[in-house]
Parts: sequence; C-alpha cells; structure tokens
Amino acid sequence: MIGISKLYCGGVEPSDALRYGRESSRLPGRLPQFSADKKPVVVWNCTARCNLRCIHCYSQSSDQDIAGELTTAQGLALLEDLAAFGVPVVLFSGGEPLLRGDLLELAARAAQLGLRAVVSTNGTRLDEPLAARLAGARVGYVGVSLDGIGAANDRFRGVDGAYEQAIAGLRAARTAGLKVGLRFTITSRNAAQLDAIFDLLEQEHIPRVCFYHLVYAGRGKNLRSEDLDHAATRAVMDRIIDRTADLHRRGLPKEVLTVDNHADGPYLYLRMLREHHPRAGPAMELLRASGGNSSGVGIGCVSWDGSVHADPFWRHVSLGNVTRRPFSRIWADPSQPLLAALRDRRRHLRGRCARCQFLDMCGGNFRVRAEAATGDVWGDDPACYLSDEEIGLSP
Repeated sequence: MIGISKLYCGGVEPSDALRYGRESSRLPGRLPQFSADKKPVVVWNCTARCNLRCIHCYSQSSDQDIAGELTTAQGLALLEDLAAFGVPVVLFSGGEPLLRGDLLELAARAAQLGLRAVVSTNGTRLDEPLAARLAGARVGYVGVSLDGIGAANDRFRGVDGAYEQAIAGLRAARTAGLKVGLRFTITSRNAAQLDAIFDLLEQEHIPRVCFYHLVYAGRGKNLRSEDLDHAATRAVMDRIIDRTADLHRRGLPKEVLTVDNHADGPYLYLRMLREHHPRAGPAMELLRASGGNSSGVGIGCVSWDGSVHADPFWRHVSLGNVTRRPFSRIWADPSQPLLAALRDRRRHLRGRCARCQFLDMCGGNFRVRAEAATGDVWGDDPACYLSDEEIGLSP
C-alpha cells in the first residue's frame, strides 16, 4: 500500500515507526507496513461463496457452497496460531465473508486474541443489525468494494442494484460506529469514475479509500486488455494526488492509498521532488522503511480450504495447508522455495527491476503479475509505468 495522504499531506511521520520500535507486535494498526520483523498481515478468504459476479474477482467466487471450507473449530485454531505468531491484522475476505454464518464468532475471537479484525465486503448484505453486531465483536474496519457509481458499479459487479445496497451497507456501518472505507479497482472502463468516487467520499463522510491497480489473477486475467496503459496510469495517479491534496487543503482530510503497484511510491516521490515539496525527504524515508511489495513477507493469505499463499493473488502456488501444519510453521519454514526467494528477491530479479534505483522503495513490484504477463516470476512487471530515465538506467 502507498499512503498518498500520509506521504503527500502528512499524518504519519518517519519517527512514528522508530518510536514504536518497529516490532510488529508493538506497532499500532495504522503502521504494520513499517515493521522491521514483518510479521504478516493475513488475508483469510474464509468462504468461496459470493452473491455477486464481479468480472475481476481474483478468487473466482460464485453463489454456491464449496466443500472443504475450514470449520469453526479449525478457524478458531487458525486465529490462535496467528495471534501467538504475532500477526497484527487478520482480514476476513472471501468470496463474501458476511455469508459465513460464524463470522461474528470468528471476528470476536480474533479481537479477544489481540488481532485487529478487518472485514472486506461487497456491502450488499450489511444492514444496521449486522453492523451493530460487527461493532460488538470489535471489528476494527470494514472495507466496502465499489467500482463505480450506480450502474457503472453494477456492471462491474454483475448484479443490478448492488451499488444502492452497498451504499446502504456503508451507511449502516457508519451508524454503528464502525470505521469504513472504499475499495476501488482501476481499469480503463471505470477510470473516468475517479472524481465521482472522491465526491462520494465527501458526500457520505467516508474517511478512507484504497485504489487498487488491476492484477491478472482469477477472472482478472480476462481484463488484462482493459488495464490502463502507462500514460493513463500516470494521469490517474496525478488525479488521485491532486484530489487528495484538495481535500486536505479544504480541511476534509481522507486517508487515501493505492494498492498493488509499488511504482506509485517512486512516482509520488519524483513528483514531490519536482514540486520542491517539503515532505519529499520524509516520504522517501517512509517508502524505504516499508520496502515496497511484501508478498510472502509482510502479507500472506489463507484460503477457504486452509491452503496458504504468498499473497491473495498467488493462489496457484500453495505453500502448505493449516489443517496439516500451523500457519506459523509454514510461514517460518526456510526450506519453502518460493518464500525463500521472495525474501531474497534482489538475487532473483531480472530486467529493469534488478537495475532500478528505487528497488528499495518498490521491492520489485508485483511478482505474480510479472508471471501472469511474461511467464517469468522474476521478469519485469508490465504495470511499472516509470521510464528508464526515471529509474536511473542509462539510455
């Protein structure tokens, strides 16, 4: 994640991470990306079932039950292990996690164990009674996925009326006192909706938004032709920065992040240098402290059947299964070849990434996207939109 609002507008200082010692168990919920020991945020795709048919769904979920989902007892054991391992955050995702009948029990137990419980939902099943129960379970954050306004979202999500239901869910969560935010995946078909999403943040008093770059995984593989080209990505990034700064100038600060393209960090830093921005130096410190992409290091995934992955998009490579071996042991196993390589990626990267002056900020970007596009896990990520000159390569 690249914190546009943090880096460009202030909010988290480089000294924050140092003051907390940069140990994941000591860092507050807003700072896990700065931990030195990188205990992972864990995404638990706790169900494969979903009531929508999103065209970019990385998990290829559908509205049917799938055998083999972790039981309540297995889920509780997973949470116990994650807490003992020092995981700071568990993100309940899916499918649609609100379709899992024991979600409240699991979320409440996570909170009791000291994990920050986060729910990623399409919002269509979220009403005031359920929102109140999520608040009672001490869920720390609810992220609602929208990919446009009105019919634009519904076309993305494959169900008419999904937008209005999601907005009602957001309002219910806010009424219950839950922290809420939006999740928006950018493609060529909805990039023009960007300003409308910022307007929605203001109109609905939504404090946070994450703009996701497209990853070619699951049904998202079919949208590769609709990914933004480099010029369009730069234009979108500039618009995100400009709108974020405008909100801050008007005394309406929002937390704005971009996700799944770590070239955004160097791009933001280079813009700040051109503007002689006073926070350019601190921004560079924070970007280097976070280290860029952390698949297999600072983020991990557990699937509905217990399979462990390096991140939620790397579902074609299983590192093990929590029904046979605890997550903590799988994650700490030095003999696992993919994890070992991801944790020593400088030795493996090829092409532009290997020679980039911003490798310590970007971490080689998204390896699973490079693999999907080129067949080479260690080749160039085609979504990097920085020029050779910008990354320090000689012509």
